[in-house]
Order: sequence, then C-alpha cells, then structure tokens
Amino acid sequence: MPGRRALGRRFGWLWAAYAVSAYGTGLGFGAFPLIAILVLDSGPTQVAALSAAGLVVGAMVAVPLGPWVEFRRKRPVMVAMDLTRFAALMSVPAAYALDRLSYAQLLVVSVVVAAANIAFRAASGAYLKALVPPEDLLVANGRFEATTWTATVVGPPLGGVAIGMFGPVTTVVADAVSFLLSALGIRAIGGSEPRPARTGAPSPERTGAPRLRAGDLLEGWRHILGHRVLRPLFFNTILVNGLIMATQPLLAVLLLDRLGFAPWQYGLAFAAPCIGGLVGSRLAPRLVARFGQHRVLLTAGVLRACWSIGLVFVQPGVPGIVLIIAVQLGLVTCCGVFNPVLSTYRLDHTDPGRVARTLTAWSVSSSATTAALTAVWGLLAALTGPRPAIAIAGLLMLATPLLLPRRDHTPPPPHDAVDGLDQAPSERNRL
Repeated sequence: MPGRRALGRRFGWLWAAYAVSAYGTGLGFGAFPLIAILVLDSGPTQVAALSAAGLVVGAMVAVPLGPWVEFRRKRPVMVAMDLTRFAALMSVPAAYALDRLSYAQLLVVSVVVAAANIAFRAASGAYLKALVPPEDLLVANGRFEATTWTATVVGPPLGGVAIGMFGPVTTVVADAVSFLLSALGIRAIGGSEPRPARTGAPSPERTGAPRLRAGDLLEGWRHILGHRVLRPLFFNTILVNGLIMATQPLLAVLLLDRLGFAPWQYGLAFAAPCIGGLVGSRLAPRLVARFGQHRVLLTAGVLRACWSIGLVFVQPGVPGIVLIIAVQLGLVTCCGVFNPVLSTYRLDHTDPGRVARTLTAWSVSSSATTAALTAVWGLLAALTGPRPAIAIAGLLMLATPLLLPRRDHTPPPPHDAVDGLDQAPSERNRL
C-alpha cells in the first residue's frame, strides 16, 4: 500500500521533527489572543490587529528570505529558523515573569515567528524534494498532512486545560520548546548536503554563497504565474484558504455570542472534524494511484468548495452542533486529500533551483490574502451581521472551482536535476 511505504531513517528524523513542532503549535493555538485579553486587557480591535499584523508584516519580512534560503544549505536554515522561533517565543514567558510583557512585544514576536515560519517551510520543501524520491513525495506529504490534523485534534484542547491549570503563558513555553526539539531532530538527520550554486555563478567554494539579485525576489511569482497549471491552483488555493480563515472570527461571534454555545461545545464542533483531515491525507496516495494526480486535485478542489455555505443554517443546541461537525468534517476531509496532492504537484513541477523562492512566494501571498480578507469580512460583518457575511463567503467559495485547471498539459521537469544528498536510494516540514 502506498501510504505504508518505508521512506528511510533520514526522512524519519525529518518527520519526527515536524511532528513535535506541529504538536507544540497545536498546544499553543490561540495563546497570543488569550494573553492579550487576560494579561494585557486588550480589546477586540487590538486582538484582531495582533493576528493581522503578524501575517502581513511577517509576509513582507519573508519576501527577501526566499532567495536567501534558495542559495544556502537547507538543513542549517531549518535549524536556524527553529532556534529563531524558540528564542522569540521564550521572550514572552521571560517578560511575563519579570512583569515587563507588553502588547508591542507580542506584535514583534508574532512578526518574527510568522517570517520564520515561511522561511522554514521554503527550506523544508526544497530539502524534502532532494531527500525523497519523486515517487514517494506524495506519501511523505500525506504523512505531514496527517500529523498536522492529528495535532489539531489533540493540541488545542490540551492547551486549554494547561492554560487553566498553569497560567496563560504555559502553552507558549510548550510551543517554544517544541521548536528546540525540532532543531535537534533536524540536526540528527545527518548526511552531507551540497551548497546550492547559481547556474553560471562562480564556484561557491571560492566566493561563498551567491550574491542575491533584485530579480530573485520575484522569481517565485514569475514561475507560478508563468505555469499553466500552477497559476490557477495558486489563485484557487489562496482564495479558498483566505475565505475559510476570514470567517473563523465571525463564526466565533455567531456561535458563542448570538447562539449561546458554550466554549467546550465550540471547541468540540471544530476539533472533532479534524479526524477527517487524517482520513483524507491517508486516502490521498491511494486515490492518486487509482485515478491520477490531476483528477484527484480537481475533484477534491471542487468538493471542498461545497461545504462552507452550510454554516449559514446553523441553529442553537444539539442540531447546530451536529450541523457544524458535519459541514466541517466534509470540508476538512476534502482538504486532507487536496493539500498533500497539491504540495506534491507543486514540488514535481518546480525545478530544484527555484523551490524555496516558489514556496516563499506562495506562503507570502497566502498570508497577505488571508489578512486582507479577514479585515474585509470583519468590516462586512459590522455592516450586515456575522450570518450574512458568512453566507457571502460561502457563495464565493462555490465559485472557486472555476479557478481550478481543467486539463494538465504541463509535463514535470526532469528529476535528474535534483541536487544530490549523501544518501541511500530509499532515503531521498510540512509544506
């Protein structure tokens, strides 16, 4: 079975590092808004600004990081980004213990972590492409996706219990330590990694890392927008993700304020369906083996657009909880299938010399779009109320399949151009 294939010891360390940081992030989910509210007495505007600023400014800071990552060894970059996130997050409990924690510090830490997240994903995607054979990329991405959804099911409830028992910065410490453990896991991968060199550039042994050029900043977007299939997938994905995330605060207001759901009911309604993500990610390799990559992308992309409109009809009580769980289960299962297939397709159709820049461009665009749509839908909800705003987002979601590519005419680039790592044939973070 494709999903049970052994990918080697080195991939095992990479997966373990990803898993520990994913669980740490799950535990720390929502920690900064809680700290802002409970410790700093911040209002709704400040809490919203904290989330938006981290995404937008972090994305802007990350733009030059794409070329910087591209022309460096990826494992040291991943370790550096893990240690950066560890240091930034640990500054929060340190300041809290000294009674010096401020809203400005939370903003700075949010920006640093957001930028480091983007740089780490770019480096890990490029490293994974060289570590895992092309035929095993989907299996690897499926395992990352399954780990993400499992951490989403387990992490936030445990984080809520930890905050209740040990205080508001407890989960920030857990999240920080998870990045330190991730750095140790990546160090344990071992093996050699050649320094990437720009084609036609002088030997890096003599000159060090190639000097960045102004055009490197836009190379990722040039590749995405010039590719017949990646281009529509790019616009579809950032719009779908942005609409889903933009409605999350509105759903919280609708369910907790207007409909009177208890916090535990709200948490259950959104945590339980994440099991669908685990199921979808396990199914993805089997579906691709049977129906082909492009057909699975198209079908899962269409199906994931059909669920969000159902949230408009949620009512109080048990029927409302059942409806939310059913809608979210369908959405998350489709995303669980779509995401690893998309990640694999993106790597297959990006040559090794521009993977980091392409992934950075994709992440930067996604973060900026999510922040913008969240702000727009906040204003829309202020004018119309949360339920009409959610309905508009659901209707727009129904139109997103129009952006999906109907045919795949583009052959993947040859894989023999992949930079080699010192590894056995069977040993070639979540994107």
